[in-house]
Amino acid sequence: MTVTETVADAEVSASPAVNPRFVRRLMRRPLAVVCLAYLAILVLIAVVAPMLMPHVGTDRAGDLGTALHGPSAAHPLGVDSLGRDVLQRLLVGTRVTLVGVVEAMAVVLALGIPIGLVAGYVGGKIDRAITWLADLVLSLPAIILVIVVLSVFPQSVTAAMVTLGVLAAPGLVRVVRAATLPVREQLYVAAARVSGMSRTYIITRHVLPRVMGPIVVQASLLAAAALLVQTGLAFLSLIAAPPEPSWGGMVADGVGALFQQPWLIWPPGLAIALTVLAFGLLGDAVRDAGTEGWSAKSALPLGDKRRGAPKRASAVVPASTDDSLLSVRDLTVSYATPTGPIRAIDGVTFDIARGETVGVVGESGCGKTTTALAVIALLGGGGRIDSGHVLFDGRDLAALSESELQAVRGSEIGYVSQEPMVALDPAFRIGWQLAEAVRINTGMSRAKAKRRAVELLEQVQLPEPHLVARRYPHELSGGMAQRVVVARALAGEPKLLIADEPTTALDVTIQVEILDLMRTLQRDRGMAIMLVTHDLGVVADMCDRVVVMYAGQVAERAGVKELFGNPHHPYTRALLASNPHNQHSSAVLPTIPGAVPMPGSWPQGCHFQSRCAHATDQCGSGNIPLLQIGALHEARCLYAHQIEGA
Repeated sequence: MTVTETVADAEVSASPAVNPRFVRRLMRRPLAVVCLAYLAILVLIAVVAPMLMPHVGTDRAGDLGTALHGPSAAHPLGVDSLGRDVLQRLLVGTRVTLVGVVEAMAVVLALGIPIGLVAGYVGGKIDRAITWLADLVLSLPAIILVIVVLSVFPQSVTAAMVTLGVLAAPGLVRVVRAATLPVREQLYVAAARVSGMSRTYIITRHVLPRVMGPIVVQASLLAAAALLVQTGLAFLSLIAAPPEPSWGGMVADGVGALFQQPWLIWPPGLAIALTVLAFGLLGDAVRDAGTEGWSAKSALPLGDKRRGAPKRASAVVPASTDDSLLSVRDLTVSYATPTGPIRAIDGVTFDIARGETVGVVGESGCGKTTTALAVIALLGGGGRIDSGHVLFDGRDLAALSESELQAVRGSEIGYVSQEPMVALDPAFRIGWQLAEAVRINTGMSRAKAKRRAVELLEQVQLPEPHLVARRYPHELSGGMAQRVVVARALAGEPKLLIADEPTTALDVTIQVEILDLMRTLQRDRGMAIMLVTHDLGVVADMCDRVVVMYAGQVAERAGVKELFGNPHHPYTRALLASNPHNQHSSAVLPTIPGAVPMPGSWPQGCHFQSRCAHATDQCGSGNIPLLQIGALHEARCLYAHQIEGA
């Protein structure tokens, strides 16, 4: 027998931990409640029935005068070929059947979970040895080996099911290993290692809860498979020898009397089918309930299924300037929460011309990354575009379907994420990941895509690109990984590159190299760049224009020289004053008091008023518009015209 290996959930699922919230989510699903109730009744029957009817397991024959009679008042499920009550044997036989499933699952879980966690987390030679051994065991004919064991231990349910558990465990090992690999690369796992936590503690407290989703689903499938194997062996009289009742043995009795009384196969057959179905449905329900805690809220309107947003009414799309490649107009984004939608972006507007670099700056929590993700419609966690337009090369991306957006992402708009190690799949080599991006976005053959992947690695100035293509992400340094992410973003020859903190966590030398690389690629390809950053030094070095964001709004828009030389918003002035690049003495670096207000707690009027030295009562009433300072300079401040000088 081959146990099906399910790795569709190898992407890390949320942990269905046993906590009140999870239980409430699970109990809101009627199907889960029905499955739990059914399995609970079976367990109760398995415990109580043999104690109430001890004679059922020893009677070799009953009233032969009533043999093969159908259901009646005295015998609700009829009588078998030896005059024994079918209902009583079905109830008592539940214990043998469930005990066999429990024994097999105990072995599978005891072997599969820890070995899979060790293989995925430790890696190296241990991972290769475990994977080789798992493949070897999976290649063995399970049923034949179980029968061989039964020839040594005749009629032993325990021996048969323990053997089955050992042979099925490698399937779970591979699922757990695949789910553990990406979790091992998470920053919080690295932080736990740096903090001095033991490997055992990290695996049990940080990794295991994150991989419980795939484990639950696989365990439900394995439980159903174990039930089928147990009943199959009982059908063949290899375990649970007569007169001991079992569901599989009752099916065999029914088949033997099929022409005299076909009803006899129905009671045990239905019990087997319903139990297998209950295991499978309960596993899916537990997975969905666990996922519901972190996935996009299903309660959102269903109009736009790609982002959970309702279809917005048709509106006149504003025209962009002739040289604009990207024009964002009055973009508003909100996120679904248990208490209702919370606005994260409020009326953001800016343009990016062809071949231009525009920097989007601000503190953490100001909405920079959300704006970048909204442009390519990759808002997660219940995010949706409420209003506004994202005009790219004459098309409104906010109105496109998912299939139409898929044609834009990668081929026309590239994206470089904040953390390269998160953006790269740890289970595949660099060359394969780049080749797949090339093949999907350009339609090249696999052979040409492989050659193009090496060319991309060479273009981003990685030494020995052929060797780099054969490496896994964990074998690269941070600077090399960032170059690989840039190469993948360029795989489809995009017109616009969105770079979200491309130099975060890199040392100064590597930062300069990455910025020089982006500048060179832009010059050679004529790309436009949307650079999301909080480093004003990078903005001054790279950008043509700047969009300063604060608490979901555009605080100021201007050219680099105008903004650095003559800022008109108090927040921009505070950012420039706190820039360490401007400090040439030992004086204490100025800081901005307070913190960026969280979405949902923005103040009325000016969002910066609580931290602004120029704030008055008038700043707290009504919406503050963007005031025109110059031809290409705007600031969202009532006193913008009175604020001059850096």
